[in-house]
Amino acid sequence: MRESRVERKTLETEVSVCLNLDGAGKKKINTGIKFFDHMLEQIAAHGYFDLEVEVKSHDSDSHHILEDIALVLGEAFRKALGDKTGINRYGWAIVPMDEALTLCSLDFSGRPYCVYKAEIADEQVRDLETALVKHFFTSFSVAGASTVHVKLLHGEDTHHIIESMFKSFAKALRIACSIDKDHSQTIPSTKGVI
Repeated sequence: MRESRVERKTLETEVSVCLNLDGAGKKKINTGIKFFDHMLEQIAAHGYFDLEVEVKSHDSDSHHILEDIALVLGEAFRKALGDKTGINRYGWAIVPMDEALTLCSLDFSGRPYCVYKAEIADEQVRDLETALVKHFFTSFSVAGASTVHVKLLHGEDTHHIIESMFKSFAKALRIACSIDKDHSQTIPSTKGVI
């Protein structure tokens, strides 16, 4: 089973993530930030991952909440993938959300790197600071030892822009984590390890 459970406890937060890569999109998410809950639900639903996220904040700082969840979620994916035998490794998607259109491409390369190209005019969408979206993807890439590219191709409505980002991220994750049925016993690297 490609599953993991990861916890992180700091003086700022206590975060717990349970992940099943071969799930059905079941989700139980409570971060204390409703819009962020909605975005994490996109990862579960559109990646078909079973995902549970619980957080207890000690300072009610959304920056710490988002960062620590991203770090734990990235680590959960890394652990659930194990030695990465048989995975596609790469994933990409271009996803519309009404007028918004986002490209996401990623590689579970073992090398953390994030490129985020999006300008969001609004500083807030519901109860989420929009500047934290970039920080989420960057922190995920570090803990997930993955390369993540997110590029906004078009968008006007802030809600739609961010949701298209998370949906494209979910679809790219799904592809990258899926087993290549023709090469299910192969580690997808010329090095023999990832």
